[in-house]
Amino acid sequence: MLDYVIVGLGLAGISFCEQLEQNGKSFVVVSDDSERASLVAGGLYNPVILKRFTLAWNAAEQVDLALPFYANLEKKLQLKLDYKVPVYRRFASVEEQNLWFEAADRISLKPFLSTTIIGNNNAQIDAPHGMGEVKSTGRIDTAKLINGYSDYLIQKSLLYQEQFSFDRMSIGTDKIEYQGITAKNIVFAEGFGLKKNPFFNYLPLNGTKGELLTIKAPRLREKSVVKSSVFIIPLGQELYRIGATYKWKDKTNTPTADAKKELLEKLRTFLKCDFEIVDHVAGVRPTVTDRRPLVGTHPKHKNLMVLNGFGSRGVLIAPYAALQLFRHMENGAKINAEMDIDRFKDKFQNKR
Repeated sequence: MLDYVIVGLGLAGISFCEQLEQNGKSFVVVSDDSERASLVAGGLYNPVILKRFTLAWNAAEQVDLALPFYANLEKKLQLKLDYKVPVYRRFASVEEQNLWFEAADRISLKPFLSTTIIGNNNAQIDAPHGMGEVKSTGRIDTAKLINGYSDYLIQKSLLYQEQFSFDRMSIGTDKIEYQGITAKNIVFAEGFGLKKNPFFNYLPLNGTKGELLTIKAPRLREKSVVKSSVFIIPLGQELYRIGATYKWKDKTNTPTADAKKELLEKLRTFLKCDFEIVDHVAGVRPTVTDRRPLVGTHPKHKNLMVLNGFGSRGVLIAPYAALQLFRHMENGAKINAEMDIDRFKDKFQNKR
């Protein structure tokens, strides 16, 4: 009997796999790559919400966990995944500069906001008021991570590349069975696919569609991430990722002309040089009504778990949430109440 079956191999699934491997637990993964949010993500890790100059939820603790987590993955997979790159917030006015300095005085933000105004020395970017630097930032190549981790699991015969079928799962009091696999527990980490999960679809997962462009801009020559109305994220070889949009009604992975137009209009407000669009991708982020992850055990079936709802900050949240779930399952530790799905138990009762 295995210890776990994991459904889904995005950032959530990989993070939980790592907890299991590090602690000698047996598992297999079932994934068909149908949910693309982790694959097409910008991959930035940034502890500060730059629209409001506030610290993201539990960001300090998440940064402390995430950086060694990805460093270990680099060694394990023999892949370069973590690109240390500063994030510069372009100031639109002197007033924004003042708000930045006020934020940098807060105890929680002092470690993450530089109080030195960065003068703009790139003639291709319009930034007359300069920029502020965020510390402890970088970019994870999420597509390379997922593809590399898939190859790793395939080599160990631990990955079933197929769509999970709930009709083929049976639940016992102390085990689950799925197509000849017997395990003590099953963890659903299938992103927006949770909407189709008959056990956890009572949870208020909304889903927010995000679209990104990749441009080639030889004259830009920018090595840092620049955040204004959109992000410019350097990828190397004169390529930059531009994003992202936030749409709540469209739940498809299909890129749209409207989103492309929106991104280009915002980009051209501060980027002066010519560029060529080389790619346009879309994915549905698993977002939650209260902006907190969905982590925990099913109200009725204690061997069914969920690890989901990371929104646009999955790179930082995933290792933290996976550790919380693992410690809960194996050591009886309490899950952070803000992300424990127990907060939605009334919705489960109403559904029944």
